[in-house]
Amino acid sequence: MKIAMANDHAGTELKEEIKKYLESEGNEVKDFGTYDKESCDLSDFVYPAALSVAKGECDRGIFVDGVGYGSAMIANKINGIYACVCQDPFCAQLARQHNDANVLCIGGKIIGSAIAMEIVKTWMHTDPLTAEKYTRRRDKVKEINDRHCTAL
Repeated sequence: MKIAMANDHAGTELKEEIKKYLESEGNEVKDFGTYDKESCDLSDFVYPAALSVAKGECDRGIFVDGVGYGSAMIANKINGIYACVCQDPFCAQLARQHNDANVLCIGGKIIGSAIAMEIVKTWMHTDPLTAEKYTRRRDKVKEINDRHCTAL
């Protein structure tokens, strides 16, 4: 699987750790930066990474900033992106099972490395549920997306 990664200065260390794990699992990582701890603007990195997922150039995205919400707010402005903020593995499981989230956002200032890695592992290895009620709900969200978001 090809994973787009992006971060701001608050997420650099955690992104690097997640990146190593993803690559050790055989995934290809496209790293959109940033690559250091110098203060920067999150949108400069999350926006192109989210576009790569929306265009199908990457299968999913994992974005790390201070809290996670900044990345999710930016990514969810893009047509076809369904970004979630997860602070524990249970939320990551439900984000994939119920919502088929294609972007995971993590807060590097909120959670530590050990829990972040469990979140990523769970999110990467969980498939969407196929029961009619879940597909119906996801279809309704996609319909809202398609009605109100401009196509790429």
